[in-house]
Amino acid sequence: MAMPLRQSIKVATYLAEQKLRRRDKFPLIVELEPLFACNLKCEGCGKIQHPAGVLKQRMPVAQAVGAVLESGAPMVSIAGGEPLMHPQIDEIVRQLVARKKYVFLCTNALLLRKKMDKFTPSRYFAFAVHIDGLRERHDESVAKEGVFDEAVAAIKEAKRRGFRVTTNSTFFNTDTPQTVIEVLNYLNDDLQVDEMMISPAYAYEKAPDQEHFLGVEQTRELFKKAFAGGNRRRWRLNHSPLFLDFLEGKVDFPCTAWAIPNYSLFGWQRPCYLMADGYVPTYRELIEDTDWDRYGRGKDPRCANCMAHCGYEPTAVLATMGSLKESLRALRETVSGSTGHAHPSSAAKG
Repeated sequence: MAMPLRQSIKVATYLAEQKLRRRDKFPLIVELEPLFACNLKCEGCGKIQHPAGVLKQRMPVAQAVGAVLESGAPMVSIAGGEPLMHPQIDEIVRQLVARKKYVFLCTNALLLRKKMDKFTPSRYFAFAVHIDGLRERHDESVAKEGVFDEAVAAIKEAKRRGFRVTTNSTFFNTDTPQTVIEVLNYLNDDLQVDEMMISPAYAYEKAPDQEHFLGVEQTRELFKKAFAGGNRRRWRLNHSPLFLDFLEGKVDFPCTAWAIPNYSLFGWQRPCYLMADGYVPTYRELIEDTDWDRYGRGKDPRCANCMAHCGYEPTAVLATMGSLKESLRALRETVSGSTGHAHPSSAAKG
């Protein structure tokens, strides 16, 4: 299953508008980081490696909202750091939702039950909870016991209150097809989250653990086996069918990093949130003054093993929109998913 039908229609309309305007580069979703501070020290993340003075900073609401509006993107992923540590995160979300932006608030969920009253269920808003495995594996990846149980409790409470809840799972070379299957089965069948996003771990240069990132062939083998036996069609995966084909190695794509730009306390980051080749103050400068042809597998050695969604999901989406056959395929999966899996959170009103 891809994104919900209403959201799919909005994104398709947006893409059609860009084509009519003959725009070569445009954002699908903005990665917004209004802070770098976090209450965990995950092995695969380098955000908290910033100096103490930077970790204390919080982006003003007007700056955060203004950056999204400047880009024109229809969707926003709010990350960090841990965004629930931002004292005005609810106001950032409220203002973006009021402008009918689809907002995903990425969280480790440690503060979610405490902060949930600050938010209102909406079809434009979802909590995106990070889950990297079942209890033992997840707690090991975030370097703290009890995080998995708290995340599960928070997901259940959020769904009870009518919120849309998605998950984001990153897989490493310590994973096997069976561990992937186990966590996705649990999220899909037991917790019944609305959608799940998956991504192979990328060798983020500031991450403390540099030993457990997946290579391209490892990634393809892992997902080919995990998707076997009908799992791929059964799971409510928040990805285009072509991106899932890409993970399995059925197709290959170039990177389209410009379609998911990152905006943080430092400005617009070149070329993506996983690599920092400098920052610029405006979105226009990011698009016009970045040599995008320098990046991607076969071009920049840092990109050699990257199959992350931030670079390749947009390529898959654009390829889908450029093919009637793939568009119909994606539509079939969206419709079958939206009619075949009813959840309490689907009653949330915007």
